[in-house]
Amino acid sequence: MPRILIIGYDPDSVDFSDPGSPPGLDIDKIWAGAKASLKRIEDYGWTGVQCMVRPDDTAAGVVERALSDAKYDCIVIGGGVRLAYNSVPVFENIVDAVRRSAPGTPLAFNEGPEKSLEAAKRWLERH
Repeated sequence: MPRILIIGYDPDSVDFSDPGSPPGLDIDKIWAGAKASLKRIEDYGWTGVQCMVRPDDTAAGVVERALSDAKYDCIVIGGGVRLAYNSVPVFENIVDAVRRSAPGTPLAFNEGPEKSLEAAKRWLERH
């Protein structure tokens, strides 16, 4: 059974004034999307694990710890992490942490918190 690590920002730490933040996005929508995504992955027969990080210099360490705890078949990095204009260095640090801690593990990118299954399937079902 494939294990998927989903890396996203802790909704309580999101700056909704960031120009990269989609209009209408709020804490409740992020939590609902994350929960729905994990349920969809579970219903598909896979295991999903959420790795919530803050958009600061602690993010890479949190990711490294998550990757040292278990082996994953795919790592999904959420849109909020990639698209936040004010946090590009955090995104770079997360990608570098994944590269160092899980070399060879496919990286996938979702279009929103509810789309992590589709992102992982793009990699795991074609490779």
